[in-house]
Amino acid sequence: MGVAIVKLEAASGRGPVAGRGSASLLAGVGQGGAKSPAPDSEQVAVPGTALAAHACTAFAPLGPDRGQTVYVDPGHGGPDPGAGANSVQEETATLAVGQELAKRLRADGYRVVLSRVGDSSVAALPASAIGDSGITITGVHLENQARMACANAAAADVLVAIHFNAFEDPSVGGAETIYDDVRPFADRNLKLAKLVQASVVASFSAKGWQVPDRGVQTDAAAGTPALSGAGQAYGRLMELGPAQQGFVDHPSQMPGVVVEPLFLTRPAEAAVAADPTGQAAMAEGLRQGIEKFLSGA
Repeated sequence: MGVAIVKLEAASGRGPVAGRGSASLLAGVGQGGAKSPAPDSEQVAVPGTALAAHACTAFAPLGPDRGQTVYVDPGHGGPDPGAGANSVQEETATLAVGQELAKRLRADGYRVVLSRVGDSSVAALPASAIGDSGITITGVHLENQARMACANAAAADVLVAIHFNAFEDPSVGGAETIYDDVRPFADRNLKLAKLVQASVVASFSAKGWQVPDRGVQTDAAAGTPALSGAGQAYGRLMELGPAQQGFVDHPSQMPGVVVEPLFLTRPAEAAVAADPTGQAAMAEGLRQGIEKFLSGA
């Protein structure tokens, strides 16, 4: 299992930074910030949550409006780069896939809300949340809270968080999708996870990449260590899991999954993650899985 991704409340230190060349959906957005919003976008109002500039941005559908909203959450960003291996940084690859997915979903008539549109955090983090080696435990908790609050404020019909995996053995690889099995909508979480997992693996195969299918699993079985005793006691992914007073007071209110399409520590998979063709294949697989779920397939 991954050892360097934000799940329960975990965060990794900084690794080698890859290029940040993904095109933004906002007009005039450069590395690490944004200038002017595109005319068909707006920042979602999230009461009680301080957001970074242009975080939680909603984009109008480009095709006939389906009346449904997809929340796309590219993992990490800003002071939390995520896993870094084989010259690929997780925060960069997740953003590229997330933006490509947003474009495809919008073309199909969905309203899309992106948690972040550049190399930034989602929450407006105080200085105390950023240490010498990057984001602190407190900062990670604030980030997870902001991402959940964004999804809820957006009234999203579905939540898809994008991460990449890492492991000490570079031969380990494959795609997996994680869901929570104790929410009132656990059956819909599982359905979404199965559809997304199958579609992503099939999309890789269609492009000639034979990525091992690691299947779906619950967030309780994901195996990622927490950073604190509170996180360990919670035992699930904050973004997907149930309420727990003082730790997750306002959980996400819609079916959701965390998808981890590749291991950056496996050289062949890192190459796919960094390749625009590979990023497009992941986005297409996610699009197909989401559409099947929202259409009731």
